[in-house]
Amino acid sequence: MSADSQPAGAPDPEELDTEGSGRRANKGVWIRAFIYVIGFHVFAGFVMLLFYFGSHRH
Repeated sequence: MSADSQPAGAPDPEELDTEGSGRRANKGVWIRAFIYVIGFHVFAGFVMLLFYFGSHRH
């Protein structure tokens, strides 16, 4: 058994050109995480504004 052999049912890495695999998927995860972080900060800022205006309403 050589060092490059794979189990019988495993596909070759060259055959794995699916959309959700490899370096492209990792980049997509980072982009999505960045969008979620920015979106959360925008939402939190909006909620803080609501509390600010609510507390200064007389």
